[in-house]
Order: sequence, then C-alpha cells, then structure tokens
Amino acid sequence: MKNRKIVILDTTLRDGEQCPGGSMNLREKLQVAHKLARLGNDVIEAGFPVIEDDFAAVKQIATEVKGPIIAALARCVAKDIDAAGEAIKPAGSRGRIHVFLATSKIHLEHKLNKAKEEILRLTEWGVKRAKGFVVDVEFSPEDASRTEPEFLVKVCRTAIDAGATTINIPDTVGWAVPEQFAALIRHLVHEIPEFADGRVVLSVHCHNDLGLAVANTLAAVQAGAGQIEVTVNGIGERAGNAASEEVVLALKTRSDYFGGIECGIDTTQYVEASQLVARMSGLAVQRSKAIVGANAFAHGSGIHIDGILKKRETYEIIDPVTVGWNESNILLTKHCGRAAVNDRLKKLGFKMASADVDAITEQVKNLGDKVKYVRDDDLSSLAEVRLALVPEVWTLVTVMALGGNASKPVATVKLRKNPRGGGVPEEIEATSDGDGPIDAAFKAVAKITGKKARIEDFLLRGSSPGRDALGGVTLKASFGSETTVSGKASDTDSVVSSTLALLNSINRHLANGDAL
Repeated sequence: MKNRKIVILDTTLRDGEQCPGGSMNLREKLQVAHKLARLGNDVIEAGFPVIEDDFAAVKQIATEVKGPIIAALARCVAKDIDAAGEAIKPAGSRGRIHVFLATSKIHLEHKLNKAKEEILRLTEWGVKRAKGFVVDVEFSPEDASRTEPEFLVKVCRTAIDAGATTINIPDTVGWAVPEQFAALIRHLVHEIPEFADGRVVLSVHCHNDLGLAVANTLAAVQAGAGQIEVTVNGIGERAGNAASEEVVLALKTRSDYFGGIECGIDTTQYVEASQLVARMSGLAVQRSKAIVGANAFAHGSGIHIDGILKKRETYEIIDPVTVGWNESNILLTKHCGRAAVNDRLKKLGFKMASADVDAITEQVKNLGDKVKYVRDDDLSSLAEVRLALVPEVWTLVTVMALGGNASKPVATVKLRKNPRGGGVPEEIEATSDGDGPIDAAFKAVAKITGKKARIEDFLLRGSSPGRDALGGVTLKASFGSETTVSGKASDTDSVVSSTLALLNSINRHLANGDAL
C-alpha cells in the first residue's frame, strides 16, 4: 500500500449547491470548475443534471473544462441517468455518471420502503443503464457506513458485476469514527478482489457532522481506499464534507506516517481556490480554518514569534508558501517583543535606528491594550510618523460626527495648521453635512484646508474582530489633477481613521511641492 497515488474527486460544485446560501449561477460554476481543473483534481463532479439549472451547468463544464474527468450525479431513476448521460456527452471519454442508491436499513424501511432484493436489482439496473452512455460509471451505496457490512459487500459485488468502475462508500450522515470506518474499508478490500488488485477503484465520501470527515477520509486511505471525494473549504450540506486542503496537506506533511501516498494537487493554488469558492458561493471561510483561514499561519505570542524568526519549523509544520500564502503572518500584539517589531519594520522597508524601534515597540504595546492585533498598515503609519516621512502641515485635533437634522449626518472637525518654516500653529474648526459621517468629515476638512479631494479609492478594514477593532483606512485622492496621492491611517473610530487618512494624503500632496 506504500507509494501509491490517490485519485482526488472534487464535489465542491455539487455539494456547494446543497449548502444553505451556497448556490452559484452558471458563470460562477464555470469559474470554480476551471480553478478546480488547474488545482489538479482528477475528477470534478459538476452537478445533478436532472435539475434544469444543473443540466446546463454540467453540460457547459463538460464542454469547456479540459483535463479532469467530468462526472454527473444521478439517482437510480431513468430520468436522472438519462439527463446525466446527455449533459456529460460533450466530455467524451472523460465523462462519468455517478449513480447512487440508499442501502442502510433505516433508509430502506423509512425512505425507500424496499426490500434488499429490490435494492440489488435496482443497483444492477442503474449501473447498466448508465453504462449505455459512458464507460466510466461510479456507484454509491448511500448511507454505507450504517449499512450491514455483509449486505454492503453484496451491493458492491452487484454493481461491479454490472460494470461499475468505481465504488464509492459514503458516510452520508457523518456517523462513522475513524477506526470503525477504516475497518469497514479493510473488510471490503478483503472480500472483493477487484478492490485489492485495483481493477475497480474503492472510493470514500465523508460528511462532517461529528467533525470527523477529514479523519475518516485519512483512515480510509490508510485502509486501502484509492479515491477520496472532497470539497474546497469543506463546504457541503449540514456541517459540510472532508476539506480538500486539509486531507491533501495531511498526506503531504505527514508523508512519514502515510507512507508516501501522493496525489496530483498543486497545493500552491489552495488559497486562491479557497477565496474564489468563498466569493462565488457566498460562504465565508472562518479565520481559524486550517490551511486556508486568515489566521492559519498567524502568530501573536511573543514566544512563538521569537521561535519563528529563528527557525520557521519551531511553530509551523507547513510552509505557508506551499499552500499559496506569501509568508507567515506575524501579528504584533502587546505581548510581542522588540525583535518581532524590528523584523516587521525591515520587511516593510523601513530602516530604523535602535531608538526608533524602541519607541515604536512601546507604541505597539500601548496600542495592543486597545486592539488585539497591530497589522502592517498600522505599523507603517507609526513608522512614517516616527521618521517624519510626511511633514504634518495639517494635524487633526478633534472630529465629531452627529446625526444632524432629518438624519442628515453632520461633522465638526478641528485641525491644527503647522506653518512651513516655523511660526505659531493655528487651530481652525469647520462644520459640514454629508451623505454619511465620513463624507461630512471630508467636506469639513475641505473647508479648512482649501483642498477638495476626489476620492479615487477607499478601503476600510478592521484589523481584528470586535467593537474595539483598529480600523485601518487606505485611500487614494486627487486634488484637481490626474495625479493620485495615497493616504492611510488607523484608529478604533472609523470616522477618525478616515479623516486621518485624508489628512495624510493632503500632507503628502503638499510635501510634493504644492503651495498652501
């Protein structure tokens, strides 16, 4: 069982449809399908063609997407199998029909109301009908993990004799535990010679109801499974499915344990694939999600950061570059030390004197009492102020935004004007309304400075979750010409950080030679 290749079948398109809020239109499905092909999946299960929208998507994917086998799902029902056969036709020899039929006692008695003999007859009939359309037929005994093992062997035997080339064992409701599931796979390999010698591929499809989908999938691989069915980000109905990125990286990272089991996935594309699937499906990835979550390679502990800086492997078992991240994300907190701050400053391009690093480290620690993380934009702002890269002609004193009359937001801004070449600073105040509190503040700034900015780009982000998050603002503004000037700032109040960012762009604009 050593040094063998595992077939990866991705069901993101099919299972994403069954996930609440996870529906994708044809254009979105095509984008995801092309990405799944570039990722290196051996098989893409594109949908359930008996459903009209899925029929069009499966047919288009079968026409456009080159490389992987394209599979279509069907119940053991004539209209399902016929629709799948028609939809998959453009894929030619790369077309597969995946037929499924429930086999567990609870499904037979309460869903299908059929005897075991009828299930065996339908299994044979369904596989043979699918064989009339394609050579490559996959059969799944639905709820296999709760099916009596000896009856499961009979079902598999019947499907193989009818011409099935792949038998998939689904843990449909996430019932299995790893040791039990591995024992079932070993039993099937022992009882059915075609599994043992590779003439028929033994596959698994695990759901995550108990949080064991990845563990069950890996246990099945160890027990002899030759194909695994997974989804990007683990999306799927209820609690989802085995996450492709987690299974593949476990096999890759722990090759010492899994004995060199390989697959053809280009892991460097996982982050892009994850973000695409999240955008197309509308299903956000939790920050702490393994491999592709925003915090998967984030470090905030001073001890951990020190170890990472000395040797990455002290606290990272996966190089983030291998899955598509640029580098480890060192999160500066009130617990981090001078070395971490200095390292981030160097990577951001700042050459700081020792005293400056000390001062900024102290600022980071103080800021860490207000927010959880101090990120790169925030650190850059601190560094620029420290180095006086942007002379502050205009400094914010106060900004206050109110609802105003008839819910029209009003902002009052007070700025300090610091004359070039010295002189007495002057404080100037103005009030303006606007379409929102930030717009009102920007108009008040224009009244004071005489610099009416046209905002070309504006990004407001929270550095960390929670009401006290540090709001980082990055913007680009133009002042009567085609030249844009960037500005950025951070504060726990979004109106304050936005006003500071605008002033930063105005000061940059003035520093470039414009008169007051």
